[in-house]
Amino acid sequence: MDMMMLTEGPILTRREGSILEVTLSRGKANAIDLVTSRIMGLAFRAFRDDDSLRICILRAEGEKFFCPGWDLKAAAGGDAVDGDYGVGGFGGLQELPNLNKPVIAAVNGICCGGGLELALSADLILCSSNATFALPEIRSGTVADAASIKLPKRIPFHVAMDLLLTGRWFDAEEAHRWGIVKEICAPGDLLAKAWDLARLLESGPPLVYAAIKEVVREAENMRFQDALNRITKRQMPTVDTLYSSEDQLEGARAFAEKRDPVWKGR
Repeated sequence: MDMMMLTEGPILTRREGSILEVTLSRGKANAIDLVTSRIMGLAFRAFRDDDSLRICILRAEGEKFFCPGWDLKAAAGGDAVDGDYGVGGFGGLQELPNLNKPVIAAVNGICCGGGLELALSADLILCSSNATFALPEIRSGTVADAASIKLPKRIPFHVAMDLLLTGRWFDAEEAHRWGIVKEICAPGDLLAKAWDLARLLESGPPLVYAAIKEVVREAENMRFQDALNRITKRQMPTVDTLYSSEDQLEGARAFAEKRDPVWKGR
């Protein structure tokens, strides 16, 4: 699968330097079925494994829908809700192991159910002022599984429970107030803002980003001292790589020489 040449199908990709843009492009609403999820997983895995790529932007085509999540029409046609979502789980991102590169989600329009869970799998979320969010699974007699795990750890517990138990809609302002999104953008500026952020991150140290992501992921359910001990003893692969790298020496030299560092990712 040549992820750089996807110009048609349920996802589109394009590349600028070391930034990859992945666009969900599946009909009117960008709902995700099993085939689309598997294709997304292949694209994100290829991004993870390509050393020349550093940052990913996840967006959706159109202005009305980011993603409503699971494709109920496909489900009615035989797609099993517990079927094979592919290497990265639903949407290709939220269960992809060892993804140690920053991912930015640019959310426009309706973002609900599994679509919101997909956005929550990114490290940073920007949204347009017309974005609306919900976890409506409660109304269809099912559970927003990933959101039930993630949200109570990221926003106030009672706010998370309100959103999960009621399935109510909330707007961009509320999403920003609770820290779900980093920034609200005018609809016409969303993609440009996402690329500005990606270029800022592209200029940063990739080995440090990798270490940050591994530490955050591994330390989530560890005691503070246990996690710190693993870091200081270089028991996390990305941390060990960083501490032995040219980039760490370059960072120190650049600081001493009062110049911008030149990161090589090694």
